[in-house]
Amino acid sequence: MQSFQQDCVELALAKYRRGEMDRRTLLAGLAALGMGAAAAGEAGAQTPQNIVMVNWGGMANQAFGRFYGEPFMAANPGFRVVQDSTGPSAGRIRSMVESGRVTWDLCDSSATSAFLLGGMNLLNPVDYNVVNREHVLGPTFALEHGAASYSFSNVLVYDSTKFQTAPTSWADFWDLRRFPGTRLLRRDAAGALDAAQMSLGRPLPELYPLDVRASLARVREIRRNLVFWTSGAESEQFIRTGEAVMGQIWHTRAKVLEQESNGRFKFIWNQGILQPGIFVSPRGNPAGAAAQRLLASMLANAEQQVELLKFFGNGPTNPAAAPLVPEEYKRFNPTEPANAAVQVAQNGRWWGENYARVNADYIDMVTG
Repeated sequence: MQSFQQDCVELALAKYRRGEMDRRTLLAGLAALGMGAAAAGEAGAQTPQNIVMVNWGGMANQAFGRFYGEPFMAANPGFRVVQDSTGPSAGRIRSMVESGRVTWDLCDSSATSAFLLGGMNLLNPVDYNVVNREHVLGPTFALEHGAASYSFSNVLVYDSTKFQTAPTSWADFWDLRRFPGTRLLRRDAAGALDAAQMSLGRPLPELYPLDVRASLARVREIRRNLVFWTSGAESEQFIRTGEAVMGQIWHTRAKVLEQESNGRFKFIWNQGILQPGIFVSPRGNPAGAAAQRLLASMLANAEQQVELLKFFGNGPTNPAAAPLVPEEYKRFNPTEPANAAVQVAQNGRWWGENYARVNADYIDMVTG
């Protein structure tokens, strides 16, 4: 199952290969997302202290992190930010900490994993004496065991040539009479069941805890009219080829579809599922408190977060970023105040406590 972070790398590489982005811009953007390697030269005989940031793969050994790595190293002589692209899954973090062989300092993770692993005493709490809470949007982006330097959303995308009236909600997604055709969902319960619950009419502020039985039954209602995706490219392809006329996909892929089809494929922010790109620090990390300082730097730099939005579409999480976003990018920014106001912030705590069981039931249902 491809993660959102891995899909960002895939989108960036595609733009680079098409000549829409130069190598320096690519490497800088990947570094801002935690995908490149930012290396600083040694000063004299002193060996810099490494801070290992773990990402979901892709690019560039020895890449220089213009957005996050470079400012941190300039402000903190003696440190070198190094990237590890082997993928910081919850299972790998757990195994590393429990074995006492921790080699990672900061990991690109999720709210679900932050609650799950934090509850098992496998993560360092965020030191909010170092990390400024005012640099992070709302409570869902600043957690006890992780904080978000970017955001993304699950949104409803549709083929505007197929319907006389545009869909405006997940209730419309489930309305096969008014909006006939095949639907598209991710082969993962997180996101799919949130949408199913919204389609039943529950108000956004009261969405959690999800009624799992009702949400699963709701997906089962349209099972014969569903196809499922496991990667961002696959979700885009289902819509492009007409195999699905409407779907739930990541906003970054929805942006590509809308722009490259000259508006044929459209998406809506209403009832989008807003999610934080949470970074966590494994307990016993080699760089110690320096990981907190790097995280604080990533969250504090609103200008760099806006650059990340421009290059890859990831939403800023620093409140100071909103007025810095150029007008032409606001339409595609998940944390633009007008866009965020009509979405629901996914409840990472609820999913952290229930994901394994609920996702197993969901997969059984969609494959059965």
